[in-house]
Parts: sequence; C-alpha cells; structure tokens
Amino acid sequence: MHVDLSHPIETGMQTYPDDPPVVVQPHATHEEHGASVAALECGSHTGTHVDAPAHIDPDGNTLAAYSLERFAFDAVRIDCRDLEAREPIPASRIPDVDADLVACWTGWDTHWGSERYLEHPYLSPTAAEACVERGFDVAVDTLNPDPTPTATASAAEPDGFVAHHTLLGNGGVILENLTNLEAVGDRFELRAYPLALDGDGAPVRAVGLTDEK
Repeated sequence: MHVDLSHPIETGMQTYPDDPPVVVQPHATHEEHGASVAALECGSHTGTHVDAPAHIDPDGNTLAAYSLERFAFDAVRIDCRDLEAREPIPASRIPDVDADLVACWTGWDTHWGSERYLEHPYLSPTAAEACVERGFDVAVDTLNPDPTPTATASAAEPDGFVAHHTLLGNGGVILENLTNLEAVGDRFELRAYPLALDGDGAPVRAVGLTDEK
C-alpha cells in the first residue's frame, strides 16, 4: 500500500518563519488560452521537503550530489506522541536497529497551519548524535528537528540549528513536515524524491510503502 506522507502545496500554506510565502495562481486558462497553466512561487523548503547539507554549510553537498537511490529509505518509526510542546526527544528513543532513517512520529502534524505547529517537540542534541552514530537520516512530522524560535522558547533549549548541524554536517539528510505517519507501521519503506533542483533543499512527494493491501 502507498501512503501519502506529504502536505499539499497551496497558496498561503504554512512555512518556516520568514521563509518565502507560497503562491499558486492561474497563469493561463482554458477559456483564454486553450490550456491551463499555474504559476508557482515558493521557497526551496516549502511544505514536505528535504534538507541537503548546503542548507547550513556553505561548502556542504547540494541535492545534485546524491543519486535517486539516496532518497529511498528503510525507515523505522519511533513513537514520540507522548511528548509535550517544545519537549526534547531524548537519545533513549533512538533505536539500535538496521535501518536507513528514523521517522519521529510526534503527531504534531495535526496542528499544521496553526501557531501551535511552531511549538513542536524537537530532537535533543544527544538524540541527533545518536542518529549519526547509528547511520540514520532523520524525518520529522514537525516544522523542524530543532526548536523553532517563538516567544515561548526557554533559555534551556538548544540555540540555533544544533540538530541540523549534527545531522547534515555528517553527511545525512533531513526530511521535514511529514504527515500521516499513523498510517504506516513501525517499519516501512519511505520514498521522498526531491524536485530536480541543485540546491540546499527541495519539496518532495513523500510516500510510505507498507505490506498492507
């Protein structure tokens, strides 16, 4: 069974604070031009997307450095739905299993489009280090594997993009803004092919493959 794990791209959709707004509007219509064409304006980290190392490192790999096979993952889902707003995911949640990617299932996608979506749980620095030690890429159903800055942030939270630097700085990739992780099992195949952009990131169509019919 194929499970869509992506948010649809549409005008006014939620973005990381101060990222480019998303606009999808008609450019040509059947009535006027005999064909329909939409104009899309968005940032490279729009919606469900992948981060390449160049996102945080000026000398890091761009997406063009990776083969398509790099974006098909043997994924393990970890249940983090018990965590509260702005609570760190501890290193003890990172499993020691043979897999390519850890998908952090917080359930925070239910807040998509709201201010509360910015108050998501995040990957603790030690959890990010554990992912690197075990060779995992990381996917989250939140805006960010790091805490997103808001007025409710506490001084105890990691400052900046610690998880980003740890994961991307060691050759990993990060998938953000997944949804529907409840529809896959604890082990599944994740395919998340980026647009053919040679850049710091790109939207993906993330799909989970399960054995269920």
